[in-house]
Amino acid sequence: MKSLVEERMLNKSGMKLRYEPVEKIGVIIVDSFPELGRFTALRFLEWVQNNPGGVISLPTGRTPEYFLTEVQRFLRNWDQIEVQKELDESGINPGIKPDVRSLVFVQIDEFYPINPFQHNSFYYYVNKYYINGFGLDPQKALLINCSKIGIPEGKDIDDIWPEGEVDLSLRYRHPARGYSTEGPLNACHPAEDHTGTDHLAAGLSAECHSPVGLEQLQKQVLENIDQWCTEYEDRIRSLGGIGFFLGGIGPDGHIGFNIRGSDLYSTTRLKPTNYETQAAAAQDLGGIEITRKRHVITIGLSTIVYNPECVALIIAAGETKARIVTDSIQKSQHIHYPATALHTLPAARFVITRGAARQLHERRVHMLMKSEVLTNQQIEEIVIELSLKTKKPIEKMVQQDFKNDPFANMLLKRRKKDIETLKKQVAGSLKEKIESGVTLHKNTMFLHTEPHHDDIMLGYLPAVVRHIREHSTGHSFVTFTSGFTSVTNIFMLNQLVTLKEYIGCNIFDDLHKEGYFDPRNTIGKNRDVWQYLDGVAAHSAVMKDEGRLRRLLRNLIFLYDETDIDRLKDRIDELINYFKTQYPGRKDLPHIQRLKGMCREWEADCLWGYFGWHSDSVHHLRLGFYTGDLFTEEPDIDRDVMPILETLRSIKPDIVTVALDPEASGPDTHYKVLQAITEALKLYEKKSQKSNIRIWGYRNVWYRFHPCEANMFIPVSLNMFALQHNAFRNSFISQKDASFPSYEYDGPFSELAQKIQVEQYQTLKTCLGRSYFYEHDSALIRATRGFVFIKQMELEEFYQHSRELRKRTENT
Repeated sequence: MKSLVEERMLNKSGMKLRYEPVEKIGVIIVDSFPELGRFTALRFLEWVQNNPGGVISLPTGRTPEYFLTEVQRFLRNWDQIEVQKELDESGINPGIKPDVRSLVFVQIDEFYPINPFQHNSFYYYVNKYYINGFGLDPQKALLINCSKIGIPEGKDIDDIWPEGEVDLSLRYRHPARGYSTEGPLNACHPAEDHTGTDHLAAGLSAECHSPVGLEQLQKQVLENIDQWCTEYEDRIRSLGGIGFFLGGIGPDGHIGFNIRGSDLYSTTRLKPTNYETQAAAAQDLGGIEITRKRHVITIGLSTIVYNPECVALIIAAGETKARIVTDSIQKSQHIHYPATALHTLPAARFVITRGAARQLHERRVHMLMKSEVLTNQQIEEIVIELSLKTKKPIEKMVQQDFKNDPFANMLLKRRKKDIETLKKQVAGSLKEKIESGVTLHKNTMFLHTEPHHDDIMLGYLPAVVRHIREHSTGHSFVTFTSGFTSVTNIFMLNQLVTLKEYIGCNIFDDLHKEGYFDPRNTIGKNRDVWQYLDGVAAHSAVMKDEGRLRRLLRNLIFLYDETDIDRLKDRIDELINYFKTQYPGRKDLPHIQRLKGMCREWEADCLWGYFGWHSDSVHHLRLGFYTGDLFTEEPDIDRDVMPILETLRSIKPDIVTVALDPEASGPDTHYKVLQAITEALKLYEKKSQKSNIRIWGYRNVWYRFHPCEANMFIPVSLNMFALQHNAFRNSFISQKDASFPSYEYDGPFSELAQKIQVEQYQTLKTCLGRSYFYEHDSALIRATRGFVFIKQMELEEFYQHSRELRKRTENT
């Protein structure tokens, strides 16, 4: 059936649904992340109007944030005049309110094993946001309740998998010999369709009444799960298949948990994941140490496409998704790109933001052709990309190279400059950016800001170090959030157990008596850092332990306002019990959040102590919007902006550095910090009348600048790489094991930062030729093996950038 909602959105975008033959699936581009949610909500409601009692399957996670809020807004306010008008203008008949309670809901996937009542389980999410949030009928829901699937009566999931790890080799091998000490097994749970349980445990019937070893039990449970998956698949197909599917796309292209390499004809199954999926899920589950142990139950790709009339929408936002989105749309069906399985569905669509559509070539050409003029940045991008594509330095490219490339050929037609002029313009611009990055600023006050405690280090540490060595400059460092979500429970547990041992040996008694741990003792705070760094220099684990444990004890005295050592021992015991008993990924209590955040603050103090800065030059604002919730609050003027304004007034900076991320998957922490500091700078400029502040926009390991977007290229030497890695490993001790890593690199962030900087050097070496670097007059350039990209802006340009990003992210 034709969709009026789609038709009107396409008319608004000014683009076709498909640019054949390159694109193999329909594409709808929206202007902002909220618009992504609004459009998918309208398309969903339109489908429900036309398909009462239909089968739906909806996603979990952060990406559907605005889909959730928009569906609820429409349903709650359906009869209001302004909403009726909005519905009508969007192509929906406002006279028919969708009967969502008639729908059958199919859960897409779930981690295994996981307690379904944990707040980070998908079962919990589905019940909270869809069953209760939308008002669906729980009796019509096909859910994945891991505590019920194949588990014998009298047992729970922890009895079966006591270490939280599933050995799938038991499917194919004999279990180890041994006997259970818990007596005979009882009959298994009866069927409960709406919770995802069933009668499958009958497979244990004979065995359930005799003692068996743990592996024997696990093997039987695995077989039951496999049978349950078969019957779950049968139940979906008996309903005619899924009629409306909405899903995100993972960094490796996974749909549901059908990871890269999945059979395009796959069905519902229990399966392992890959590194990219584990890394992406680490924040939700409490660290990659946990996600590496987890498998998943997921519907298959053929489950999704079984119904040929299925409306399948894949949503994606932000530039980091651009590559996998492009491959999923333009490549032929292949197991490397799971979403290509949807190419067989006439009503399948990718609904994406402009950032996610950045690499769709036909649409880029279309948009460039529509633009009245080509900017210097667009010209640079085209010429740089041509250089990388041909693997030729810019100065050695010839006219045929330009004519063979659709973007460069269009450039020749639109700009009347000859090729030599274009090449000279772009190569000259790149060299100017390198010279700008080499130049040192003198008599300058820097305010280095970061959303999290390691963003400065991973984003542009070489620039900081070069300017610290110029003694006429001043430097202050500000972290905006407490960063507690990146500290694992096991890290805290190990710290506290060691502290308890130290206190038991009376190691800190003399310091305690002399007032060393008084929260007002700033010299004591600095001595914590000096003690630790002395240990780094001496390669002494004992000295380092004493430094970090001094700070931990100081934090506990401050947090509990308690100086009595015996009472502090009780507090430490309480904390040890807390971290032993809380499931990873659970939202912590406020005082636990504070304690974890203070551990991150200690790490930042150590980093800048490396370079001689005391703790009074390192500021921790702990902005209140950062709460650890799945969907976080927006920044508030009094709570979040005013502390930044006070910092600006105190420091009186000449240069302010800002994490300048592109359009992301919604309003994340970096984006919210950017908006807060924008408002603070506007207020500061107005009250101080100081308008000559310069902004250095940087990006860390999550995003990159294209060379055409940045205007300062900071050189990085091999010596700086060594310093960067050593400082990270010794300062950010809660992060050195990479519990919350990037999906693109399995290792510490300092190594990923180096990888990015080397890639940026290789890009410039291709564009300018190796002789530019190897034969340069400056030893600094000859020693360069990496680059940091910075975008320097005047205030008004920064405000404009922030406004445009806000429009794309919030639709305001």
